[in-house]
Amino acid sequence: MSKADTLKEEIGWLKVAFGITVALDASLVAWLAENYAVANLVLVGTGLVVTLGLAAIVLIINRRAYRRMKELEDV
Repeated sequence: MSKADTLKEEIGWLKVAFGITVALDASLVAWLAENYAVANLVLVGTGLVVTLGLAAIVLIINRRAYRRMKELEDV
């Protein structure tokens, strides 16, 4: 397998991971928006922490994908 094919495959997997992470983050934000007033404070706090963590993961995946795309241009 050539380096370009390997990079393309990795970018494909990063797209899947990016989509799943964004969907999870959006779902959690929606749940928090609907239930912050009635949910247990610990649950809301945990939800906020997880939301921030997922947002950080989205950024990491995005940066990795762009780096791989840049490497693909150089190949």
